[in-house]
Amino acid sequence: MTDRAPLIDHVDGYRFKPHEMPILPGSPANPDHPPARRAAYLAIGVFMGLVGGAQNGFLLANSPALQSEFALTPVETGWLTVAFYSTYATMSMLLFRVRQEFGIQPFVRWAMAGLVAANFIQMIGPGYYPELAARAVAGITASGLSAIAIYYLMQGLPPAMRVGGLVISLGLTQVAFPLTRALSPALLVDGDITHIFQFQFALSLVGFGMVYMLRLPPGIRKQTFEKLDIPSIALFIVGVAALCAFLIQGRIQWWDKQWLGYALAASILALGGCFLIEANRKSPMLDLSWLSSRSILALALIGATVRILVAEQGFGASGMFAALGYGNEQLTDYFWVLAGATFGGMALSVVRLDPKDLTRPVLFAILVICIAAFSDTRTGVMTRPQDLYLTQAAIAFAAVFAMGPIMMEGMLRALAAGQSYVISFIAIFSLSQSIGGLAGISLLSAFHTVRLKTHLIDAGSTLTLANQQLGQALGNAAQRAAPLQGDPALQQQAAAASVSQEVGREAAVLAFNDVFFLIGTLSAVTFAAVFVPWFINKIRGRNPLAKELVFMEAMLARTRQ
Repeated sequence: MTDRAPLIDHVDGYRFKPHEMPILPGSPANPDHPPARRAAYLAIGVFMGLVGGAQNGFLLANSPALQSEFALTPVETGWLTVAFYSTYATMSMLLFRVRQEFGIQPFVRWAMAGLVAANFIQMIGPGYYPELAARAVAGITASGLSAIAIYYLMQGLPPAMRVGGLVISLGLTQVAFPLTRALSPALLVDGDITHIFQFQFALSLVGFGMVYMLRLPPGIRKQTFEKLDIPSIALFIVGVAALCAFLIQGRIQWWDKQWLGYALAASILALGGCFLIEANRKSPMLDLSWLSSRSILALALIGATVRILVAEQGFGASGMFAALGYGNEQLTDYFWVLAGATFGGMALSVVRLDPKDLTRPVLFAILVICIAAFSDTRTGVMTRPQDLYLTQAAIAFAAVFAMGPIMMEGMLRALAAGQSYVISFIAIFSLSQSIGGLAGISLLSAFHTVRLKTHLIDAGSTLTLANQQLGQALGNAAQRAAPLQGDPALQQQAAAASVSQEVGREAAVLAFNDVFFLIGTLSAVTFAAVFVPWFINKIRGRNPLAKELVFMEAMLARTRQ
């Protein structure tokens, strides 16, 4: 980072007290608010966290309706997801620089204006390409809303719990995903997605009004932008965008498409170029020597792995219910259960957060995912959503319960190393979460496709005319079709189609059981990999965060002065 002197914003004669000073340039001060104002800050923070998560949540929940609205192919719908994730996963680094350079208030105004503009364009529905641009802008603003939510939450929380704002913001983003699925059937009247767009636009207007009615306190600015930031950030965005396209479109078009190989190669080259620039800068945005350290690499890997494991829910259970013919309107109660469990995981993570042992809750969460995934391997074609309330609620709980401590450990390591390392951690954490989630769904999707083909082949080998069960099934299906079709030949065709559909459904469920087993196995391996070094440190009485804890105590002491 540069050594240029920080610029202190003074608004209406406001002056910082020693304990109110911002932790970092680009963040607001932390004055002693009266209870009513603190409650208002907290409420706005919660709202912003949910709205930020809803930007992608509504898109994923209503992809079929969106596809129908714009007459899109699955590939075109996939590009909308690529547009969102490409900007969402990359903007945290740039927006951190923006906050430091221009201050917190301009950042909030620009982020909220972008949110309103993106949702307005989406609402008027001018066509596919404007919608594509709107999704890209929504990704930028969703990344900005995460930071805004954190700052408002920190203003609303007591000083001793202020660090919990990081965990709450992350948790609210996760709560938004099942919440949007639970709300969508009520908004999606007669399949008209316009009401969804109007609702999102209304949320953005409410948020815009909130941040103007109650602004964040002023903060410290620091001139940070350099000329080399432009090519470095550009290459980073191109590299991540190409990787997102590879992961998302590969799942839709399958992985043997030649252009997907080119996309992966472009991603490697672009990210390699970005890292080359950063490695040879005097004041890099990404400190590669720190990021490549054993502790940070392990942390990023654990975070990405947890996201992959949680894909058991986003792809596994949801995909299985889709294969069984359940739509969002039939899964409303199921998603309310997931939203409640996610919120509970977030709340308990904040209450039980112990900086002295941040690995223990991660181990507990991974173990919960492992048990739940193995339990789900017993599903069948007669499985109902309520049959999986317990296991899926456990996974939803564990997902947030684990990610909070992981993020906290990373921030502690970054702050203790120096302010310049915070942007490096934010970039790598955001990337590990976004890419980890996409990679998890892509991995499980590919595995499910392979296992589905295997089960269909196995089923086909038993479907012979000599099979008495097949003959009985065809007879029963023909009887059911008789009242609707008088032609015996057409009755047999309808019966064969019905049996074939039932076989396909059975094979799909068996393949999802294999997915659940794979997740359970990966969870067990991950648990062992995390548990062994944690247990060794416990035996030796060593805390790998000893230096960071000393720094945190000194930082908290300053806030009590």
